Amino acid sequence: MDKFALDLEQMEMRDSFSNLMVKRVYNILLIASKYDSFILEEDGRIDEKIFNEYTQLNLRYPPRFMQVVNEEAAIEQLQKHNFELIIFMPGDKSQQAFEGAKRIKKISPNVPIVMLTPFSREVSQYLVNADTSAIDYVFSWLGNTDLLLAIVKLIEDKMNVEEDVKSVGVQVIMLVEDSIRFYSSILPDLYKYVLEQSRNFATEALNAHHRTLRMRGRPKILLARSYEEATAIYKKYQDNMLGVISDVSFTRNGMKDSLAGQKLSEFLHQNDPVLPIIIDSSEASNKKLAEGPEMAFIQKGSKTFPQELRQLMTNLFGFGDFVFRDPKTGQEVARIHDLQELQKAIFSIPDDSLRYHFERNHASRWLFSRAMFPIGRFIKHIPIQAFTDTMPVRQMLFDAIVKYRKIKNEGVIAEFQKGRFDKYSNYARIGDGSLGGKARGLAFLSAMIKRHPELNRFADTQVMIPKTLVLCTNVFDEFMEQNNLYDIALQDLPNEEILEAFRHAHLPEMLFDDLVAFVEVVKKPIAVRSSSLLEDAHYQPFAGIYSTYMIPYDEDPKIMLKMLRTAIKGVYASVFFDQSKAYMTATSNVIDQEKMAVVIEEVCGSSYGNRFYPTFSGVARSLNYYPIGQEETTDGIANVALGLGKYIVDGGLTLRFSPKHPKHILQMSTMEYALRETQTSFLALDLNNKNGHLPVDDGFNLLKLPVKEAEQDGTLDQIASTFDPYDQVIRDGIWEGGRKIISFAHILENETFPLAELLSDILKLGEEEMGRHVEIEFAVNLNSQDTDKKHAFYLLQIRPIVDSKEQFNENLNELPKEDLLMRTNYALGQGIASEIFDIVYVSGDNFNATQNQLCAYEIDKINKQLTQEGRNYVLIGPGRWGSSDPWLGIPVRWPNIAS
Repeated sequence: MDKFALDLEQMEMRDSFSNLMVKRVYNILLIASKYDSFILEEDGRIDEKIFNEYTQLNLRYPPRFMQVVNEEAAIEQLQKHNFELIIFMPGDKSQQAFEGAKRIKKISPNVPIVMLTPFSREVSQYLVNADTSAIDYVFSWLGNTDLLLAIVKLIEDKMNVEEDVKSVGVQVIMLVEDSIRFYSSILPDLYKYVLEQSRNFATEALNAHHRTLRMRGRPKILLARSYEEATAIYKKYQDNMLGVISDVSFTRNGMKDSLAGQKLSEFLHQNDPVLPIIIDSSEASNKKLAEGPEMAFIQKGSKTFPQELRQLMTNLFGFGDFVFRDPKTGQEVARIHDLQELQKAIFSIPDDSLRYHFERNHASRWLFSRAMFPIGRFIKHIPIQAFTDTMPVRQMLFDAIVKYRKIKNEGVIAEFQKGRFDKYSNYARIGDGSLGGKARGLAFLSAMIKRHPELNRFADTQVMIPKTLVLCTNVFDEFMEQNNLYDIALQDLPNEEILEAFRHAHLPEMLFDDLVAFVEVVKKPIAVRSSSLLEDAHYQPFAGIYSTYMIPYDEDPKIMLKMLRTAIKGVYASVFFDQSKAYMTATSNVIDQEKMAVVIEEVCGSSYGNRFYPTFSGVARSLNYYPIGQEETTDGIANVALGLGKYIVDGGLTLRFSPKHPKHILQMSTMEYALRETQTSFLALDLNNKNGHLPVDDGFNLLKLPVKEAEQDGTLDQIASTFDPYDQVIRDGIWEGGRKIISFAHILENETFPLAELLSDILKLGEEEMGRHVEIEFAVNLNSQDTDKKHAFYLLQIRPIVDSKEQFNENLNELPKEDLLMRTNYALGQGIASEIFDIVYVSGDNFNATQNQLCAYEIDKINKQLTQEGRNYVLIGPGRWGSSDPWLGIPVRWPNIAS
């Protein structure tokens, strides 16, 4: 059991479908007389016919045909162009065609040559003794264009099989047949069936792009025309052989052997007793040859041959639904349509049925046929007969499916499907419009985590994004148009009136079932965040302009749905609030061109009585504008705080540190700093506030609590120190009595959690992959119940930092005094800002914090006046600008100072 648990941890996820089928037949040289070309076209272009065949089967890259009438013209074209396939139509000149093929093969030895010929007794007799060494395949042509598709796919399978098997474990179906007429008729049906099945299993993929890629993982079909060729193919691909379809009488040792099929079956089952083999023969008496396990018989010449073959392949090769049967009665006990259903049913399948199907590799074969190679390989090598109790096997299978689904969900923007979205889903979208800035950033972070598994190298920490659903911008468009909201939204009305109009509007009807499915899966509070087209733009950041509403969890899905729908409408309304309009004007954007997507995501954290919050949240930047001491500009900087991240965004007191120098923290350098400059309060979501009447203030249901309240929750253990007033010292950790200081000492100095190392890695990767400096938002829940590991590190957002390149390195002390308008010895950083007309200065003399709110109103009035006049200005003043706490500084917001 321990061995297989280890195998599960190391289960390879090698199924990158983008690397499959890299060799394609794009260009075909057709050598045929004008008459044969005319017959072939039947008054229509052959390109159109093959294109239609591809379209019907959802295939891409249909080949183009170039037609020539003789060998000389063919050689001329081969010298000018590249071809992946040559097709000869010799008519009644088969002998000349074989000789011509030899000459062409010398010129293009690596290009397959196929002969298409109408079959007659004379042609058959001639082919028996003809030298066909230059011809790769001969086919009987009856005018059916689906044969051309089968030929192209057969050639492509042969070109790609070795690499695709080696790369991800693609499966092989071997057809053993030496009758040209028979394999010419069976191959089109065989390919149509396999391609239809691949289209069906591709629905397991998460979006349209992945469905197209997943079809590349379909089983390859290889044609063997002799016993020797069949055994050679099997020996090369025996670990990946899905099944075999074999004639009884075919060539062996250079001669026709009427029992070659029986001998081949015996050879195959000696090596793999449960390999499925379908025997086909025109002699009904050969049915007795297919009486072994995993074998079946089908009679050639039957009018229902294609339908019978499809049914046998469905039953034996693992296509279609996985049907669990009672081994004694053959009665169906469970029917599985997809992987998620297998996950749900695995603990309820009867023991004898489970053993029966596992011992015969039915489960792994079903997974292989659906291109789920990693989990198929894992299950194939579980010897169920070694287990007296099937429960460990069930648990291993369940865990393997969960792991596979989690990994496949990472880094993928899935299309939301209500029947498939569950606790193991990660990121999905509703709609075809844009994702908007925040949602794009989240998707990028998810993909980055998948590309860099080293981020999850720590045994006790899982790096992840929250479970996310995105409503794309087209949902916003439909909502606005259906409810005729632009007339109201674009007026200069109070925010409350705009919000009221949006609250009474109706969301698109198509959202209802999807949102119901989402709230039934999510068992935590939900954040509803803006994700506009302009948000997180590289040169005009809109972060913080629009609303983010949090809704508490309720066990009643109806209540959750009501709160969620109201919150979505609230976020939409915030596009048209006065502060949004003011900022749009200041940044020269047009409000009615703004499009809003919405991010709906789980909130990171845990419940503590009536409140919910993470252990801590943070913001980190790869560029440190104000390095102190040993810090370098490129070392990055982070601000962390107990509780919800809105506390940081609103300008609360946070702990500042450089991830490269986590033990050098200015705020903890003296006792005075530590007592004055560290966090004294935190934000948590009020779980009892389920008011459906949403106000303009998106923080209406957040609790602002003193830090000491968190002590009883146990969330301070790793992030706080204790001030001992008697000894006048600060001790790491929680001690009885004394004020608690949010110092992060255990984490940053004792490294009980790899915060600094993770932030350094993420900032470095983010900067490299975005090609510019970045800012990230994150939240951490220590001792989390949400992951397989002990701690959860959630990446919530990434956006570019607006960094002006107009900088200079002159010594400011050497500038002539007469050239200076103002000078300070307390500023950090320098740069060039042109077109400045005015200075707005808030004097520090007689500064009174009680007047900060009034000061913010005055600054807003001045800003509006200067904005109307088109005059840019510098704003100078004391305190912490933009803080939500007016005692710390002047509480201006973006619209109040956006010029």
